[in-house]
Amino acid sequence: MAKKYFGTDGIRGRANRFPMTADVAMKVGMAAGLTFQNGNHRHRVVLGKDTRLSGYMIENALVAGFCAAGMDVFLLGPIPTPAVAMLVRSLRADIGVMISASHNPYHDNGIKLFGPDGYKLSDKIEGRIEAMLDKEVELALADANALGRAKRVDGVHDRYIEHAKRTLPRAMSLSGLRIVIDCANGAAYRVAPAALWELGAEVITIHNEPNGLNINDDCGSTHPASLAKKVHEVRADIGIALDGDADRVVIVDENGSVIDGDQIMALIAQSWHEAGRLTGGGVVATVMSNLGLERFLGERELKLHRTKVGDRYVVEHMRAHGLNVGGEQSGHVILSDFSTSGDGLVTALQVLACIKRQNKPASEVCRKFEPVPQVLKNVRTGGGKPLENAQVKAAIADAEKKLGKSGRLVIRPSGTEPLIRVMAEGDNPDLVNTVVDDIISAISDVRSAA
Repeated sequence: MAKKYFGTDGIRGRANRFPMTADVAMKVGMAAGLTFQNGNHRHRVVLGKDTRLSGYMIENALVAGFCAAGMDVFLLGPIPTPAVAMLVRSLRADIGVMISASHNPYHDNGIKLFGPDGYKLSDKIEGRIEAMLDKEVELALADANALGRAKRVDGVHDRYIEHAKRTLPRAMSLSGLRIVIDCANGAAYRVAPAALWELGAEVITIHNEPNGLNINDDCGSTHPASLAKKVHEVRADIGIALDGDADRVVIVDENGSVIDGDQIMALIAQSWHEAGRLTGGGVVATVMSNLGLERFLGERELKLHRTKVGDRYVVEHMRAHGLNVGGEQSGHVILSDFSTSGDGLVTALQVLACIKRQNKPASEVCRKFEPVPQVLKNVRTGGGKPLENAQVKAAIADAEKKLGKSGRLVIRPSGTEPLIRVMAEGDNPDLVNTVVDDIISAISDVRSAA
């Protein structure tokens, strides 16, 4: 059954429009609060957010809902998503919430939920919460003498910074590295530069002046051009770009070339494998990861496990099969030795550790394989189910035949936007472009005729 509220990464939408309204947020607080009450102790929720203007509205609505359900709310303020996942466990909370739409523009927002173990909720629990959102839950809410309290919590940034620093060997220093960090005007604008500086690096920070409207605005992991320019300008050794809630990272080497999540996973997997730290004999990635990564791992007798798109599914597979490295091409990398979710800062620190150990430029250390030509294009839909149309099916079948065994085709609806994403890869770049354009054209024809 299709979900009305939850998508691939919590609830997300345009701020002050359904489902990202104060009313829905309050109901989410009530429903999630009731779902995670277990026992007679004072129940607590940790609540973080990024720097979007709408975060104030959603935060207050969630607080009202959780307090109505009898839960105490610990307000963390602007802080990375992985910090929320960490603090759920550190503060023995019953649930964690992050208000963020990740890499989306400021006018979007979202609600991400974490269980007491620090992991994102399963489809089953999300379904249970969703089923309560359109029902009257007042009868189950707390009595007047059992309402929750809300308070700001001090020191949480320091806790997270120390957590991130401890993922490196105690004796390791980043001294001698000149690093540019792009904070995307988002949740890590304080903690990321501080952690790098405390580890000894020379830090040049850009896009760290959030105003509520400039998060991810031509900056961050989805727009690394300004980072590449700054790296070149100050002759830095490396550039690091986070996204709005800092659970993603992309790297820019000293030449200004972008190193994506696939290359990062290859680097860390190889490093950990050689050190005897890699578990499960491989890496977990999604169907969108480049075929070059799969070939690189295969040459080292490591397996690439593929899941559907969404870091939640990557984590589920990692947990089920005992792997400790996984992620997405976008830079959403999960290192389960350190975190229950993607963590852009911790991932960047592992890359920096490899550079320090090898004492070579980032361009040599981080570029592990030659990517197979890959094209990803989005086509906006006008409703309906265009992928079930006969013309579109024929175009897809023709594309699969042309690519054969030397390429891959992935077509999927976006979980957060009214788009269909069409991705193809193969050794022949002209063929890859052609098959993607043919499918996009077929979908567009269906939309125009509707």
